[in-house]
Amino acid sequence: MKGLLCTLLLLETFVFVVQQQVDGGLTENEISQQLSNEDRRQNPAQTDPRRDETDSQQYCHLSFSDIHAALRELTATVTEQKANIRALETQLREELNKKTDALETRLRDSEKTAEQQTVILEDLNKKTDEMSNLTESQVEELRKENRDREIAFSAALMESGGGDIGPFTTEITLTYRNVFTNIGNAYNPITGIFTAPLKGAYMFNFSIYGHSSPSTPSTVYIVKNGEKVVIAHGHQDQYFVNSSKGVVLILEVGDVVYVRLWSGTRIYDDKNNHMTFSGYLLFPLREQELCRM
Repeated sequence: MKGLLCTLLLLETFVFVVQQQVDGGLTENEISQQLSNEDRRQNPAQTDPRRDETDSQQYCHLSFSDIHAALRELTATVTEQKANIRALETQLREELNKKTDALETRLRDSEKTAEQQTVILEDLNKKTDEMSNLTESQVEELRKENRDREIAFSAALMESGGGDIGPFTTEITLTYRNVFTNIGNAYNPITGIFTAPLKGAYMFNFSIYGHSSPSTPSTVYIVKNGEKVVIAHGHQDQYFVNSSKGVVLILEVGDVVYVRLWSGTRIYDDKNNHMTFSGYLLFPLREQELCRM
């Protein structure tokens, strides 16, 4: 019974010193000394000192040796575990530092890329604004040019009624009074004259219509600055005659174009507008373009 009590006390002491070793910890010599002290404290002298001491020392000596060996083994295991834990902590810390450095590097790269993209976006916005302003100015300039190029007219000879015109002993300038179109107001229905407001290539068309007569034809011609350019002529004995012509003329600013009736000829017009005179700007010309022509 006494031996069992000694064993329990030694186990209690063992648990205590193991806790000390783990927490702080004690050396093996200190553990042995503490175990011996605990053994003496728990086993004081009895009535029969020699028998009791012999039995107690023999039993406790055997138990203490086993516990001491187990303690050394446990101490070595704890020490090894501590080393492993420190190694693991070091490894984890190194890996964490590497990952942290990698993340910081990626973050810096991302920030740098974002800054570059911001600069590029600002440049693109600036260029877009410049192009927008340039485009608006170009569009306005083109509109102005197109307004200058909007030159066209078309008119018939008589505004109302109908009948023959001619023959006359001299040539006359025909005045086309029934105006259908006069964009740019380059045609004057009072004089019958078209005045070029812009240097360029112009297309002109005119037509004739008349009663047939063995002796009186129908003849008109287009004139540029007083010179005959194209003649439209029709002549037959019966029914009606008609003809039409067209011509492209290169005009300078202020050049004039009109239609004249040949002397000794006659034409006819009425509400059906048989006699017409039309013209329009094909495209403007510059000096170098004129030189190539």
